[in-house]
This record gives sequence, C-alpha cells and structure tokens, in this order.
Amino acid sequence: MAAHMARGVVYVHSAPKALCPHLEWAVGRVLGRAVNFDWSDQPVLPGSRRMEFFWEAPDGTGAALASAMHGWEHLRFEVSEDPTARTDGGRWMHTPDLGIHFAQTDTAGNVVIGEDRIRYAIEIAAGDPVELRRELDVALGAVWDEELEPFRHAGDEVPVVWLHKVG
Repeated sequence: MAAHMARGVVYVHSAPKALCPHLEWAVGRVLGRAVNFDWSDQPVLPGSRRMEFFWEAPDGTGAALASAMHGWEHLRFEVSEDPTARTDGGRWMHTPDLGIHFAQTDTAGNVVIGEDRIRYAIEIAAGDPVELRRELDVALGAVWDEELEPFRHAGDEVPVVWLHKVG
C-alpha cells in the first residue's frame, strides 16, 4: 500500500552556525535523503542563522521532523504539516526557554482547539475571564508566537524595531 503524502515547511528561526550541518543531517535522516538548506544570517540574534525548507513526505513527517530537531540548545524553529484528506494539519513551535508546543491546524492554517481542551480551560478558569483567556492563550501557543514573532520577520528586507515596555 502506498503511503499518503503530506507537505509542510521547516522554519529554523535561529540556530548557532555550528548547529546548522547537524540540523541538515537530522532533517535529511527523517526525509530519507540528503538535504542542503539555504542559510542566511539572523539579524535579531547576531551569530545565528535562519532558513526555511519546504518538504513533501508521508503523513506524520511533521511530527518526526519536530522530534528530530527538538532538544538542541539555542534553537528556535517551527515545523508545519498541511492537512490532507486523511489527516489533520499540525504546527510545532520550539524555543529554548519554552520548549515545544504542538497545535492542530485546519486547511487555512488556523489553530484548532479541541473540545476537551476548551472544557478544561473553562473548568480551570472557574468563572474568571482573565484565567479563561490565559488558558486559551496556552492552548493557542500564544507565548511561543510572541517569542518567535521578531525572528519570523527579521529578513534582509525587513528592519527590526524593538519596542520596550515602559512602566
């Protein structure tokens, strides 16, 4: 029986230069072929590199890629797997401080929160709207998004503007 194919993207938002060849090896091992990434400097974190890589492989490869990349220090990445007719989509986000976060995604790339997770958030919140918001933010991976956002948009053509909280 032929494997059902999925597509996705690996984004390395920041990796130490010395780690780059190891990431290529790890991704290539999951995909079953050698890969060479087009690395560029990450201006948000001098001395680090960034890249994006589109892949096509059997369903479930996104999880395997995230697992292969998880655990290295100083690495920020995202892996996405588009949904297929037979599988849900997914997004894995990783930062050194927060670890890894997984979220199911729909065909438009939106995060989908399951009913059990919503019920849990309501139960934990116990009527407190601030706590409910916090729980839903956890389910959505909001803190991962906040930490990764400056790295996502820090290309050569996009100037980085750092805003500092005052007060």
